[in-house]
Amino acid sequence: MMFKNIGLLPKLIIGIILGIIIGLVSKSMEMYIIVRLLSTFSAIFGNFLKFIIPFVIIAFVAPGIADLGRGAGKLLGITAGIAYISSIVAGTSAYFIGATILPNIIQGGELVAKSGINVDPYFSIEMAPMMGVMTALVTAFLLGLGMAGIKSKSLFEVLKDFQSIIEGVVKYILIPFIPLHIAGIFAKLTTTGEIFKTIRTFSSVFVLIIILQLCYIIIQYIIAFFYTGKNPVRSIINMLPAYFTALGTQSSAATIPVTIQSARKNDIDEDIIDFVIPLGATIHLAGDTITLVLASMGVMLMSGITPTIATMIPFILMLGVTMVAAPGIPGGGVMAALGLLESMLMFGVAQQSLMIALHFAQDSFGTATNVTGDGAIAIIVNKISKQTKS
Repeated sequence: MMFKNIGLLPKLIIGIILGIIIGLVSKSMEMYIIVRLLSTFSAIFGNFLKFIIPFVIIAFVAPGIADLGRGAGKLLGITAGIAYISSIVAGTSAYFIGATILPNIIQGGELVAKSGINVDPYFSIEMAPMMGVMTALVTAFLLGLGMAGIKSKSLFEVLKDFQSIIEGVVKYILIPFIPLHIAGIFAKLTTTGEIFKTIRTFSSVFVLIIILQLCYIIIQYIIAFFYTGKNPVRSIINMLPAYFTALGTQSSAATIPVTIQSARKNDIDEDIIDFVIPLGATIHLAGDTITLVLASMGVMLMSGITPTIATMIPFILMLGVTMVAAPGIPGGGVMAALGLLESMLMFGVAQQSLMIALHFAQDSFGTATNVTGDGAIAIIVNKISKQTKS
């Protein structure tokens, strides 16, 4: 009961530590039963992840597109467009900075196994997805645009119910078992002797992610300053309560009341605040985009793969769409992005698991970046609204 009340990040840290301890003890005793049992669970869990990913895409992208299409007025499209562009700019900036810095701190091939120890699963249960990831994306776009075009209420309600089911699967099945899944991955890494290089690399990527997120907050308010003339320093200071609240809640939605209160200090019209802030909490995930781009580049370099611009730019463009439709729960961004990681970057189960671990480790900072950026978008949309009315 006590463990149940612990937050996700502490559970994840406990899982990592437990996995390392199990791996060290198993290696010293040359008994790998527990490691192989954990590997068995991780293999089954990984297969279930592959199975559920197409459903996650359809459940969130299709209603999200339909919602935008059915929304009233030009401002909705403008706000969604700004959120998408923000994610693309964040992801592209992360790529170029990562391409400059990460190769200097990550040695290629660090995830390539260097041990002959057998830590394979005892068995695995195949769960073939009902469709491929790209098929799911095309289906989601088709359904979303179709529902917006014909203004279908019945199909929209069905998909909203389906969304509730999948959100429940993510919230009550995937996320609770992720610490055990991560424990299995780290036990395996420890047993095969790869763990300390992995931790060193993760810490370097983690620091770079947070620095870039903080810089991106400043950039957003500088852009808002050039467009509206609002003092960026004062605007950011006014949004600090929302930033620090998000660090604690790890949820853009749970931070909405504080974000609204903070945005009011920046002299934004009340109707714009009431419209942009809740919408931004759902569709503006620039902080998560930075994390997913840099983390994926780090994992690729560790796997001996060079992240080229030809590989990463299409991934970033698709990631922007996925982030706009990502489920608004802790970890929703990385869950929605797993399909892209698999189909576009060819990530296997172990690589996806490392992505999940790194994402959850910085989730508080990513969420804080998201909600603080919502304040900058609100400033810009407020100016656009006044120009439209005049």
